[in-house]
Amino acid sequence: MTIVLGTPANDGVREAMAALREWQYDAAPMQLHSGDIGWNHRLGSAETAAVVRTWSRDGRILAVGMLDSPTLVRMTVAPDAFQDEALARRLVEDFSLPERGLLPEGTVSVEAPQGLLLHDLLTKEGWGVDEPWTPLFRGLAEPVEEPGVRIREIGAEQAQDFADVLRSAFNTSKPTREYWHAMSAGPFYEDARCLGAYDDQGNVAAVVTVWSAGPGKPGLVEPMGVHEDHRGRGYGRGITVAGAATLRAMGSSSVRVCTPSSNAGGIATYKAAGFEARPEVRDRIRTA
Repeated sequence: MTIVLGTPANDGVREAMAALREWQYDAAPMQLHSGDIGWNHRLGSAETAAVVRTWSRDGRILAVGMLDSPTLVRMTVAPDAFQDEALARRLVEDFSLPERGLLPEGTVSVEAPQGLLLHDLLTKEGWGVDEPWTPLFRGLAEPVEEPGVRIREIGAEQAQDFADVLRSAFNTSKPTREYWHAMSAGPFYEDARCLGAYDDQGNVAAVVTVWSAGPGKPGLVEPMGVHEDHRGRGYGRGITVAGAATLRAMGSSSVRVCTPSSNAGGIATYKAAGFEARPEVRDRIRTA
């Protein structure tokens, strides 16, 4: 049967999100998570729908992708379709042919979980690999320790503080208070919690947003950041531990995050919060 590439309308994103939730399990490789699309809602519902792609056969979604930028698609596949040859060949075509309208000519990247037949086919087509990233995981079967810092849930009144911490943590001018309002007003924020770690003067020192995929499924940390004025004081570890505890209370079985392997400080923070590093992963890249 024919595999159909689609861009869902606003209400169609729910179906893609439902598929992503279903495909999460503790032993799964690092992959696109429903929380990734939830976090994208900070840019608006219409904007999020415009960057989501689905590949379906006979009405069933087999793969979901999200354009993280015009030249980077992050995607994953249903667990029983990792070695589906027809799907893998269709994906290679859609990623490789600019006329398909997914990725342009020139240098482009694909983030896909390890174990897909897709990787073998991309290698045969001359695709290389990009810089390494480190996935980190923590199981949540046991109770989570105390964070060691004062934690409060971030609400509308703290939206500017949330933005200020992210602007400082990631050295970017993009986050605004509207980010939080748009994200929290989105249809998927019921899966999320946004927390802040506070210093003794009541200033927000660090923030984290965590995303559940449902009870018994792994949750996601996306994003976590510490304000530059508060680094080296345990706030990163504390807010991450608090995020893990929140996900456990929401029924998550584990928590995961992925960060560039060059981010030694971030990796150290996650390890201090009880996460274990898994083997490095790399995006696939086409440079010509």
